[in-house]
Amino acid sequence: MKIKHKLIYLISVLILTSCATPPPNNPDNVCDIFTENRDWYSASKEMNEKWGTPIHVPIAIMYQESSFKHNAAPPMQYFWFIPIGRASDAYGYAQAKTMTWDDYQRETGNSWADRDDFDDAIDFMGWFTYKTQKINGVSKWDAYGQYLNYHEGWGGYQRASYRKKTWLTRVAKKVDNRANQYARQLKTCQDNLDSSWLWRLFFT
Repeated sequence: MKIKHKLIYLISVLILTSCATPPPNNPDNVCDIFTENRDWYSASKEMNEKWGTPIHVPIAIMYQESSFKHNAAPPMQYFWFIPIGRASDAYGYAQAKTMTWDDYQRETGNSWADRDDFDDAIDFMGWFTYKTQKINGVSKWDAYGQYLNYHEGWGGYQRASYRKKTWLTRVAKKVDNRANQYARQLKTCQDNLDSSWLWRLFFT
C-alpha cells in the first residue's frame, strides 16, 4: 500500500513539473515575453484593471526577483557541508515571503492562491504595490520606490533601511530602468496583444 501511495505521489510530481511554464526565451523584451506566454498578458492586464498598477512595474520586479522561474527560492545555506536551510522562505515567481503571502490571501479572499502560479503571483504583486501606495505614499508607477518597499517591507522603507545598503539602491535603479524599458516596448505591441486577447476570448 505504501508503494502505491509513493507511486501516485511521484506521478503527481512529474505531471506538475511537466506542466510548469519555463522562463521566457527573451526576458529582456516584454513583447516577446507576452507573445510567448499569452496567458501571462491576460493575467497582467487583469492585475492592472484590478489594482491600478501599470503592467511594466511588477513584471520588472518579477524579473529581478525570480527571472520568471515558477519555483525560484533563495539559495540553500550550509554549515561546512551540512544544509541548514534557506536565507528566507521567499518562493515562486514573486519571491513572496510566507507571512506576506498569508496576509494577501486573507485580505483578498484568494485562499487557493499558489506562489508558483503566475496568475496568483502577478495579482499578489498588484496587491502589494497598491498597499505600498496606501501605506507609504509611493506611486504605483514608481518602480524604484516600489522595489525598495518590496525588498525591505513597508516598515523597513519607513525606517529608510535601504540608505545603508548601496547595493540595494543600485538594484532598485536597475529595476527602474528595466521597467522603463518594458513600458517603451509595451507601447509598440499592446494594441496587438489586446486584439489577440479579445479575439481568443470571443472566437476560440
